[in-house]
Amino acid sequence: MSLLHLAIVSPLLLAVIIPTFSKSIRQIHTGWFVLPLPVVLFIYFLSFIGTTSHQGTVYESFEWIPSLGINFAAKVDGLGLLFALLISGIGALVVLYSIYYLAKDKEQLGSFYVYLLLFMGAMLGVVLSDNLIVMYGFWELTSISSFLLIGYWYHREKSRYGAQKSMLITVFGGLAMLGGIILLYLMTGTFSISEIVAQSDVVLDHNLLIPAILCFLLGAFTKSAQFPFHIWLPDAMEAPTPVSAYLHSATMVKAGIYLVARMSPVFAESPVWLWLVAGFGIVTLFWGSFSAVKQTDLKSILAFSTVSQLGLIMSLLGVGAAALHYDGIDDNVFTVATTAAVFHLINHATFKGSLFMVVGIVDHETGTRDIRKLGGLMHLMPITFTLAIIGAFSMAGLPPFNGFLSKEMFFTGMVNILKLDLFSLSTWGLLFPVLAWIASVFTFIYSMKLVFRTFTGKYKPEGLKKKPHEAPLGMLISPVVLGSLVIIFGLFPNILSHNLISPAMASILPSLLSPGDIFDVHIYFWHGPTIELFMTIGVVVLGIILYLTLPKWERTYDLLPEKLTLNKLYDKGLEAIQSGSFKLTRFYMNGYIRTYLVYIFAFFILILGYTLYKKDAFVIDTANVSSIGFYELVLSLLIVVATITILFAKSRLTSIILLGAVGYTVALFFVVFRAPDLALTQLVIETVSVALFLLCFYHLPKFKKEESKIPFKLTNAIISIGVGAIVTAIALSANSTKLFDSISQFYVDNTYIRAAGKNMVNVILVDFRGFDTLFEICVLAIASLGIFAMIKLRLTRGKEG
Repeated sequence: MSLLHLAIVSPLLLAVIIPTFSKSIRQIHTGWFVLPLPVVLFIYFLSFIGTTSHQGTVYESFEWIPSLGINFAAKVDGLGLLFALLISGIGALVVLYSIYYLAKDKEQLGSFYVYLLLFMGAMLGVVLSDNLIVMYGFWELTSISSFLLIGYWYHREKSRYGAQKSMLITVFGGLAMLGGIILLYLMTGTFSISEIVAQSDVVLDHNLLIPAILCFLLGAFTKSAQFPFHIWLPDAMEAPTPVSAYLHSATMVKAGIYLVARMSPVFAESPVWLWLVAGFGIVTLFWGSFSAVKQTDLKSILAFSTVSQLGLIMSLLGVGAAALHYDGIDDNVFTVATTAAVFHLINHATFKGSLFMVVGIVDHETGTRDIRKLGGLMHLMPITFTLAIIGAFSMAGLPPFNGFLSKEMFFTGMVNILKLDLFSLSTWGLLFPVLAWIASVFTFIYSMKLVFRTFTGKYKPEGLKKKPHEAPLGMLISPVVLGSLVIIFGLFPNILSHNLISPAMASILPSLLSPGDIFDVHIYFWHGPTIELFMTIGVVVLGIILYLTLPKWERTYDLLPEKLTLNKLYDKGLEAIQSGSFKLTRFYMNGYIRTYLVYIFAFFILILGYTLYKKDAFVIDTANVSSIGFYELVLSLLIVVATITILFAKSRLTSIILLGAVGYTVALFFVVFRAPDLALTQLVIETVSVALFLLCFYHLPKFKKEESKIPFKLTNAIISIGVGAIVTAIALSANSTKLFDSISQFYVDNTYIRAAGKNMVNVILVDFRGFDTLFEICVLAIASLGIFAMIKLRLTRGKEG
């Protein structure tokens, strides 16, 4: 395993060790043991910048399941490095923040950090894997670990509900993505992302292209909370604030963004990809910003703002695909959309991460997130207020913060789409800049609401659970670092251009570059009196007016029927599935074992009978059949008579004796056929079985012969005769149809030579089928432990009673 592989799995390895630390050293916060790892990982990934900035890549692989083409291949290119730095860098700040946010004497810190490390390792695996199957494994691990983190406060009903909701929606998308992976394998014959990108022309000409695109986008849209799958994200805010700052601003919700960016070299030339990615993105941007304005919970505002910002990035990636349909790169006006997507990806992680931490501080120090109870905190929490101003103004797209620059580039990308006379973009494409501008107005409004309704206005101490004061220094360090980056990246954006943005663009749009070329990225504040500048001025002017008049028009949100929301649709859908499955289960699970046996045996008869008929497999060949002797005939008659007599027995004791007679007669068959070891085994098993039957039946209530209707008996007779006939037909057909030589000769030839044994049956069980026998023993051992545990539990409860 290389150092790169070790870096990916190191959080998973530490997750195994952390419980030991958390239990043995309780006087020290567990976070201090976790913090060094993301710091070291961040420094380690920084060392790759020199390679990726010159369009180089680092590739390490070792075989895992080579017969299926599944190898643990790790690749660091511009796009993977950008995400790895976000995951490790923001992760380090979140761990530091959580040390002061989560009290070590009140929280289960061991579990928290195990879940957090699982998520960190899973995300690193997603963004650095070059094999789709390996990436999918890590992808699903992000869903599982986020489920555990969202439901961390499992005693709260809302936490459990939010965790379940996120799990159901994201895992549904993950399964769809797995279907897309399989389709890509059918098209290209490989799971390697690099090799699939090299065969993009094969994929684009294949008739499975559209299904593959839909499957991958379902995975991306559910994970990155795109409309209409965004409904899980607001409910996920029940997680602790460090989780929200990590998962829902910088990492997990960006996994879908990463997937779209990573698969763009494969699918982006398809008009379906452009329209779906850009279309769903711009709709998500509008709906998320529109919905954020009406929220009264601070984290709900940030949740819907995250939805809108993810839609913004997604729409830019979709519009950026238009660059592949434009000749030339020096004057390609569509690459700005991809540049804006990558730049805003970084900016959003900085300002949204800091805002989540600010909201966490407000909640931690006041005891509430309800914006209706807050106000006037500016003088009591000046540092937190300053951080809120920086983050919110950047989110609103105001200078001199980094959000202003990427928002201007966003407007440029939306306006430029009208210049492409392809896919009806010159007409319907007008919706993109219009919706982008309207959504930006709502973004401005909720950004102002977040800051000024919380920190200005009248102070309301009566509605607060705690007396507010400034947060401790340790809790302020992380948001201060992120807030500083907001300003630094705003004033000096080009420190990112060559090192991070250009290499990431090369990974998204590799076909636009010739060998040795790079994307020449330069980001400026002032471009003159452009249409984008006037759009920004319009956003600010209209946004201020609407914010000041918000109490007069925000009641319009009440006009939207609550019953028609997507959340209600989700809840009603789950209720319908639960009710339908209950009714269906009650229909065939009536509590009678005989009914279940009727279902099983009827299905057995139909399927196997149809197969024999369809394949014309019923053949009887008596050429190699031995003659039936007197003893075999007598023993067969005894078995038949004993079996039929069981049906008419009126006591359990008689039934058990007759059943034992059948078993002992089978043992006599083994004696006649000169298999004494099998006969001995059969006798032992039959004796034990009869004894156990007698022991169990002794404790059952008195036997009462139930009166059954004739149709039920007729059904039993038909099922019994049918099963017997089908099994007999299969046995005769199998004996008469030899598709290949029997394996028995192999055992005859090799039992003594290879296994040094003379008893063939024993050798088969111990040597040739040793693992099978071992697993059977394990199953019996597990069953025995389960039975012992149930008996022990019953005895304990009896004593307590």
